[in-house]
Amino acid sequence: MKIFDAHCDVLMKLFLDPSIPFSYDESLHINYQSLKAAGSKVQCFAIYVPEEIHPDARFPAALAMVDLFYEKILAHPGIKHVTCKKDIEALGEGEIGAVLTLEGCDCIGDDLVKLKTLLRLGVSAVGLTWNFANRVANGAMEKRAGGLTVFGEQVVKQLNKQSVWCDVSHLSESSFWDTLELAEFPIASHSNVHSICPHPRNLKDAQIRALIKKNGVIGVTFVPQFLTQKPSAGIRDVLNQIDYIAGLGGAKHIGLGSDFDGIAQTVDNLSSYKDYGNLIEELQKHYTEDFVRGILFENFTSRFPV
Repeated sequence: MKIFDAHCDVLMKLFLDPSIPFSYDESLHINYQSLKAAGSKVQCFAIYVPEEIHPDARFPAALAMVDLFYEKILAHPGIKHVTCKKDIEALGEGEIGAVLTLEGCDCIGDDLVKLKTLLRLGVSAVGLTWNFANRVANGAMEKRAGGLTVFGEQVVKQLNKQSVWCDVSHLSESSFWDTLELAEFPIASHSNVHSICPHPRNLKDAQIRALIKKNGVIGVTFVPQFLTQKPSAGIRDVLNQIDYIAGLGGAKHIGLGSDFDGIAQTVDNLSSYKDYGNLIEELQKHYTEDFVRGILFENFTSRFPV
């Protein structure tokens, strides 16, 4: 089956250690060989600038990751840069679509030109924050209960203008509601259910219902501490998230956002992209083929901006 994975942090790892080859390296959860072997059709690659990077160096770091995307990811045979639904539909047999995304607007400061530059370079989804506050909004781990800033409103309106996904993963609850009121193309690329696992990064029922109402998609993520309060997580914990969102009316609004290469601990039997087959096998045991195809590929693809 075709797979659309809405979030990974491979670019960050390549940025921090340029000696790592993307073709095949066991230190990567996702590499070229595993994408080809496991049935990837679309993989999103996030620009995430680590917190320890000095603020003055964050935009150059983001540009360096764009360069890595073009030089190390797209250099491989059959990997095509996709920026719209038509690009995905045009992918041939065996070709993989690569989507460039931004995780957190810290790198743009309060400069809309920097955002526009990243969009012109091919960024197709923008997460407004990582865990903490920036000039755009408050993150999920920020102590203040602030929401979207005036500049943040300009950012969301720019994303609307250019038909770019606005990613609400990592937002504080106040920022989430402010954003959802404005955003025309909202998604949560890698978030889980707060009612199952009450982590600040997870979405409450009202937030999930609101995303569904705005025709968004929620990418269930494989981060163990977002899946369960137990010491370790298994594939059944991933299915529990899917069951719950479907029960809220979100059967056609569920996708997957692994967060591979952005996590140290992994789900049992789902330790890297090559293990996607284990997840697919369990999905097929419990759900219809149409439902499984939706989760794996169609729900995100059908809502990819034109």
